[in-house]
Amino acid sequence: QVQLVESGGGLVQPGGSLRLSCAASGFTFSRYSMRWYRQAPGKERELVAVISMGDDTNYADSVKGRFTISRDNAKNTVDLQMNSLKPEDTAVYYCNAFAFGLGTWWGQGTQVTVSS
Repeated sequence: QVQLVESGGGLVQPGGSLRLSCAASGFTFSRYSMRWYRQAPGKERELVAVISMGDDTNYADSVKGRFTISRDNAKNTVDLQMNSLKPEDTAVYYCNAFAFGLGTWWGQGTQVTVSS
């Protein structure tokens, strides 16, 4: 059974930091590109960060220089370190696994709220 379980969300003040983690099970983690998406109220889900099987990373322009994605294939985890958080980063953050020909999987999401 495939599972992606996010953790680490919460309430933080502007300028603060949070670290999200996603624990994966039920599939061959190392064969998948791992992604973090987010969805704010009333907005479409957007891609925030990607890390490939080979550890290449890409980020949305809105988070470049502030967010860092990383993966640990030994632990089957992918993390998102979020620094210098802004109110506009408030959203539900979702972990996603994707591989051509193998499929895609989603976590249940974790709420991040940036507010004073």
